[in-house]
Amino acid sequence: QVQLVESGGGLVQPGGSLRLSCAASGSIFSINAMGWYRQAPGKQRELVAVITSGGSTNYADSVKGRFTISRDNAKNTVYLQMNSLKPEDTAVYYCNALIRSRFGPYEYDYWGQGTQVAVSS
Repeated sequence: QVQLVESGGGLVQPGGSLRLSCAASGSIFSINAMGWYRQAPGKQRELVAVITSGGSTNYADSVKGRFTISRDNAKNTVYLQMNSLKPEDTAVYYCNALIRSRFGPYEYDYWGQGTQVAVSS
């Protein structure tokens, strides 16, 4: 059993900052890429940022220069530092990870439960 648990969402004013965390736990053998997605009301889920096991990163154009993704491999945790937040960043943010469990040779996608981020004055 593998779980992803997110934390750090909340309400913030435009221009403010939030830091999201996502910790993977359970019968983990290895973790490949980890990332953050978001889904606003009435819209499709979209990729925000992704980081490989080697530390390479990729960002959606809408968040480049404002958001930073990082990971602590020793803690099986991925972070998303969000600065200069805008109302259009309001969404439910989901953590995603490609994980190989101790019980088999294959990697599978796992998702967190989501954490709400609201940017409003």
